[in-house]
Amino acid sequence: MRESSGQKKTIKRVMHEYKHGELESGTGKKVKNPRQAIAIGLHEAGASKYESAAKNKKNLAHTKAKERRGETAEQEKEGKKRR
Repeated sequence: MRESSGQKKTIKRVMHEYKHGELESGTGKKVKNPRQAIAIGLHEAGASKYESAAKNKKNLAHTKAKERRGETAEQEKEGKKRR
């Protein structure tokens, strides 16, 4: 599956968070497995082959809204969270 530029940026951000120890799973625990980090990145980017096209589109829209609000771990660490 080919990813759009927005999806590539999201995957890149998630892997950056993983490499810096900031990526958390849904339960709030730090992700230590690189395969799990890739799965989270594809899920957030809406590029998962295990979900429907509608679900992928919804996931990407949700993630992009989160990025616009400044609610990613990377943005919070850098102090870019909107007020």
